[in-house]
Amino acid sequence: MCQHHSGELESAPYPERQLTQDGSGIPLDPFPWDAGVFDAHCHPTDTMASIASIPGMKARALTVMSTRSQDQDLVSDVAFQQGVKERDVAIPSLSSGEGHIVPCFGWHPWFSYQFYDDLSSSPTYDGTTSGKISHYDKVLAPPPSSKDVSFSEGLPDPRSLSEFLDETKSRLENHPLALIGEVGLDKAFRLPQSWTTSYEGQRDEGLTPGGREGRLLSPYRVRIVHQTVVLQAQLRLAGEMGRAVSVHGVQAHGILYDTIAQLWKGHERAVPSRRNQKQVAQGAEDFSSSSEEEGEDNDSAGSGTKTIVKKLNPGVGKPGPKPYPPRICLHSFSGSVDMVRQYIHPSVPAKVYFSFSIVINWGTGGGDKAEEAIRAVPDDRILAESDLHTAGEQMDRYLKEVYRKICKIKGWDLREGIEQIGRNWTEFIFG
Repeated sequence: MCQHHSGELESAPYPERQLTQDGSGIPLDPFPWDAGVFDAHCHPTDTMASIASIPGMKARALTVMSTRSQDQDLVSDVAFQQGVKERDVAIPSLSSGEGHIVPCFGWHPWFSYQFYDDLSSSPTYDGTTSGKISHYDKVLAPPPSSKDVSFSEGLPDPRSLSEFLDETKSRLENHPLALIGEVGLDKAFRLPQSWTTSYEGQRDEGLTPGGREGRLLSPYRVRIVHQTVVLQAQLRLAGEMGRAVSVHGVQAHGILYDTIAQLWKGHERAVPSRRNQKQVAQGAEDFSSSSEEEGEDNDSAGSGTKTIVKKLNPGVGKPGPKPYPPRICLHSFSGSVDMVRQYIHPSVPAKVYFSFSIVINWGTGGGDKAEEAIRAVPDDRILAESDLHTAGEQMDRYLKEVYRKICKIKGWDLREGIEQIGRNWTEFIFG
């Protein structure tokens, strides 16, 4: 999510960017929009007036996030009007008038404090005024009542996590191609200060309510333990529904990995030892013969390695609900190369993608780290995004810039790189 992503930045408009030359002053080649440009993560419903500009965009499809109570229905409504209807990679340009919105429904970690876990044996909220104060003391640090009880009094009444999960499941059923997002963990974010008369007077009526909207930051953060509860609940729903997820992670890369990995524990893919791999190579013909057990997966025919994996862990690859999402996008990924390697390890049963944006990966001074990660990410796992909260020409410009950057770092021909990222997006969205 682009607005004050680090918990310190203002949600101001992004500067105009018109790139006509590379760093050496050489004119850039024309950008091949016809190759198909896909935005893996954006928030245009934060600025509803920009929605009307989507049909005139050059990008081919937008993956639109929801984050809080105020935008769930907005994303749903926009998707009913402009949503992708079929699992078709050959989607025409947005200007064709066809639907090109893929909706995502989820609750961002910045707003996770608004939930109480009614599935817990000891819920943090009992529906009373004193229970509200107690809830926020338990999920925020430091406890607000130790400094200013009026801060908690000004927050929304906590809502049931299970109720939200039921609502999200209903939205996913109404939108068969929808994802879950934006969800995640964030150790940097601090809640904005309470609304005052002064803040009310400077509100931007063009922004969807619920965000920071120019307020200074308070000292309060959402405890990571509580964020983890909310995240895992949504990841389990994604596994149950077989939907991909878009995940936010800031200053919490190790914790985020551990939180997700807890859900696939016991479902890891068995990785053949070097000895077994050698045996497969030597006896490939023997393993290629089918048996009743091996015949369950036609893709494994003729592949000794896959057969061994299936025998060692027969539950892997079987259809049906899982406790973890089938596909995961780590949006505006800011982790290390070592984190990339953890997520793409052969034992990981989910397919993990890594997405990059100008506003986060280069706009906050992390360009070198992003470039190292991009080089480490497999070609078929990389995505591009704008992470902007307004649609239109500005979103197109940021997409064009991040596509150029990724292709240059990867050493790809521009058109071929755009097509590769398009294939990756299609696989991430549709499976």
